[in-house]
Amino acid sequence: MSDAANELVGQWIRPGIRALAAYHVPDATGLVKLDAMENPYHWPRELVDAWLEVLRGVALNRYPDPRSPQLIDTLRRVAGIPAEQSVILGNGSDELIQVIIMALAEPGRVVMSVEPSFVMYRMITGYADMNYVGVPLGEDFALDTPAFLAAMKAHRPAVVFLAYPNNPTGNRFSRPDVEAVIRAAPGLVVLDEAYAPFADDSFLSDLGRYPNLVVMRTVSKQGLAGLRLGYLCGPAAWLSEFDKVRLPYNINVLTQASADFALAHHHVLDEQAAAIRRDRETLARALAGLPGVTPYPSEANFILFRVPAGRGDAVFQGLKEAGVLIKNLSGQGGALTDCLRVTVGRPEENERFLAALGRVVGQ
Repeated sequence: MSDAANELVGQWIRPGIRALAAYHVPDATGLVKLDAMENPYHWPRELVDAWLEVLRGVALNRYPDPRSPQLIDTLRRVAGIPAEQSVILGNGSDELIQVIIMALAEPGRVVMSVEPSFVMYRMITGYADMNYVGVPLGEDFALDTPAFLAAMKAHRPAVVFLAYPNNPTGNRFSRPDVEAVIRAAPGLVVLDEAYAPFADDSFLSDLGRYPNLVVMRTVSKQGLAGLRLGYLCGPAAWLSEFDKVRLPYNINVLTQASADFALAHHHVLDEQAAAIRRDRETLARALAGLPGVTPYPSEANFILFRVPAGRGDAVFQGLKEAGVLIKNLSGQGGALTDCLRVTVGRPEENERFLAALGRVVGQ
């Protein structure tokens, strides 16, 4: 039976899909989990109790409101989305990336970003059978603006994705450089501001200045990763077309009620983000003090760092054996060779990570 199934798969599944590898999420059972850019803090007990009271009134027997108007109004108020800009919601940013690419997909069209950047830009481009062009970043992972502008001129991308700040490098590209890309792009530019709570700049207030600009965000990094909620902001002309591709009822009733409640108490999330920013600086200074370790500047809730040449995999494995799970990027090669990425955790988690790293790199 398996041979017959494999034969049918080979006959009907697109070669581009068969060539892909599924997105892998490692098991973190029993480990200090610092690999996924999650907020490490829980809510206060009294806030949990109030949230559970809200959930008691949710009608699980009814379909959710497909437009999520109350949640969108809350997002507008809390995030400061310009009143004249439209908003649509996604099951995480991943679904919004998929919606955008599906709406723009035609044979031969190009999706463009930088390398390295968020892996889902490339993966979802493959799902849509479009062509992906990744332009290498420059020194210290800065945007190589002349190379990027030249690549846009050569490839005429339908959409450009720029993470601002970038993942997995953590740095925020120069605003003038990003503006140059927006002005020169022949198609849509999506600024992915997933790490906005930890960054010093945003293009959200610039919406409306450029007819080809939209801004994408998520509540995942604010401590709501389990809700899987992303939102896309921009001109109605774009978002009304993307809304046709969005599946109905994509945001369930529990996510709508929980996100609306959490954002109504955003001061708790804001305080947690401020603590993470402070601890990020402490962690960066400590990393810089370890022999052979080079941390890179970050405006996200993680830090990319490089270890001595040829030791990336060994350091990752040594940390895991010490009970600490971070992200190993060394296998991607190129500029990320011997690079690892650590999420900023609670102070005691950061201290355990630093102690383990000091032992491993000292071996």
